[in-house]
Amino acid sequence: MHMEYENISSYNNYSIGEPTVSNKDGIYDTDALRNSGKSQKRKISFRNAAYAQHGAGLPNWLVIIIAAAGGLTVANVYYVQPLLHDIAVEFHTTSATAGMLVTATQFGFAIGILLLLPLGDLVERKRMIILLLVLSSVTLAVFSLSPSLAPLEMIAVGIGATSVVAQVLVSFVATVSTVHNRGAMVGRTMSGLLLGIVLARTVSGALAQAAGWRSVYWIAAVAMLIMALLLWSVLPRLRPQLDIGYHRLLHSVFVIFREEPILRRRSLYGAVSFAAFSVLWTNLAFLLSGAPYHYDTIEIGLFGLAGAAGSTCASIAGKLTDNGHGRMASVVFFSFTTLAFALLALPLTSLVPLLAGIILLDLGVWGAQVSNQSLIYRLRHHAEGRVTAIYMASYFIGGTIGSAASAVLYEKEGWLADCALGAFFGLIAIIFWLTETRRLGDYYSRLTPVRK
Repeated sequence: MHMEYENISSYNNYSIGEPTVSNKDGIYDTDALRNSGKSQKRKISFRNAAYAQHGAGLPNWLVIIIAAAGGLTVANVYYVQPLLHDIAVEFHTTSATAGMLVTATQFGFAIGILLLLPLGDLVERKRMIILLLVLSSVTLAVFSLSPSLAPLEMIAVGIGATSVVAQVLVSFVATVSTVHNRGAMVGRTMSGLLLGIVLARTVSGALAQAAGWRSVYWIAAVAMLIMALLLWSVLPRLRPQLDIGYHRLLHSVFVIFREEPILRRRSLYGAVSFAAFSVLWTNLAFLLSGAPYHYDTIEIGLFGLAGAAGSTCASIAGKLTDNGHGRMASVVFFSFTTLAFALLALPLTSLVPLLAGIILLDLGVWGAQVSNQSLIYRLRHHAEGRVTAIYMASYFIGGTIGSAASAVLYEKEGWLADCALGAFFGLIAIIFWLTETRRLGDYYSRLTPVRK
């Protein structure tokens, strides 16, 4: 019998349009207001409006558009990686200093997730998505005009913060997907994000080779405006469920973090996985531009295609979680991440182990990502924005630590030390998975299998 995890304690199949009542911790009781006469009157009026409903599902064509939008947006965070050598040469700086642009972008993304993403539970998400896309276009255009490295670092934080719209789209899909296919829909959306990350490096390298690195950001700015217009025309509205102040909203984020041990553990897994990922991609451009390769920007960008396998793994990971195998799948993906650096550390006389290591790393990191998100979205269906904020803030804090540490370590100790650092992050995930206690298993049992 086909089974899936579902949190019986928190799930109610209610309309997104229904108002909710909050307690002092910012956790919301829909049933209380549903039973009031006022609720009944307001619910009728919402049904006549064009609002998506919780668990109603989305048409496949719309999921594809959302996945494409997420891919284009998250690509903004990764365009800089194959450009680091060109930027370092133009501004006469070191690889470690140029590498801090990766750190700044990821730091901005983490800040945006922590401070902006929870607003998805408080405001109308379609309007929020359009506004962030427009702001993203502005920051990308300004980045392309920067005359020196110092403004680039500050603007990179803004690019990261506005790119949070990619995760707003993921939480949107998780909210509207049906209970039985939430993991698959999140996996499909994440596949779009992963393709955006993969193609970002390739497209960025090709454009930089043809027209300079600044052209990458001009084209990205135009793409954000086009996507804003498209989503404005096709994306359904999603009625906000909360009526509280921003400070209480942020307080509720910490309440959820305190009360959900699975979320805390999965956030740790995400952080160390993305730290390992950042270790590779922060310094790969410098490795490939030097001996024995001496590749140019477009050739370096092509290495991003090696990670395309990660996008196919995303859908598989989502389906495994839907079938109740999310925990076991996770340790397999953590092992892929660790073993990838053993391949990457082999002698650099052949491209075969380097390409195999990139592929295996992307499979491990993105498979773990989808497994983590598919599980945490089953915890509190009325708080997808805040759950995503907690997880992704941890995720990009891990990425920031990984990129900053690897930028310094690579310049001082070289590639082998960098690979050792990446493997260390992968081992942390495995060790913590092995130490999952019986008590945590009891929390997992709250995600009780439900027959389809």
